[in-house]
Amino acid sequence: MSAILERPTLVLNRNWQPVGVASVARSLTKVFSGTARIVDPLSYQLYDWEDWSQLVPNKDEPFISSQRLRIRVPEVVTLVNYDRVPRNTVTFSRRNVFKRDNYTCQYCGSRPGSESLTIDHVLPRAQGGESSWENCVLACVECNHSKANRTPLQARMPLHSIPVRPRWSPVYAARRVRIESWAKFISEAYWDTELGA
Repeated sequence: MSAILERPTLVLNRNWQPVGVASVARSLTKVFSGTARIVDPLSYQLYDWEDWSQLVPNKDEPFISSQRLRIRVPEVVTLVNYDRVPRNTVTFSRRNVFKRDNYTCQYCGSRPGSESLTIDHVLPRAQGGESSWENCVLACVECNHSKANRTPLQARMPLHSIPVRPRWSPVYAARRVRIESWAKFISEAYWDTELGA
């Protein structure tokens, strides 16, 4: 049961833009208190606590049970009174560099799998390079070895894209669990969000 309560739930603002990811337990607490509504990702129907608690879970759906109730696990909630999009920052971590670079070598463009990718410092540490969003990219083992302690210019290995700090999106908040129904809401944000210069 605790694993189900820790599952991620996509949180939308009142305008249905993704603003965060919360645990099922936190999301249900918000719905119970009236500060959020559950969104059915198939019909887009909104449910308050009373309506949601009356729904009977399907056989293949995750649920939480008490002595009197079996409650479906929500995948998406929308906040009742929150309009803003938060200025969340993306943590500089190995996992997030892999996500930003789409598990792709930034030198040759190959996608060999995470076990064959490394983090490369564009300006090598030996030349004063720091570990930061703007100086680290994914590189396959072969490219990392070929580039060695040189810059891309010195190694004649141009980058496919310039490394930058990514804008926050639910992709960076969600950990191991992938919830397919989120794609409808995240893709809208992808197309509608203003791009950085």
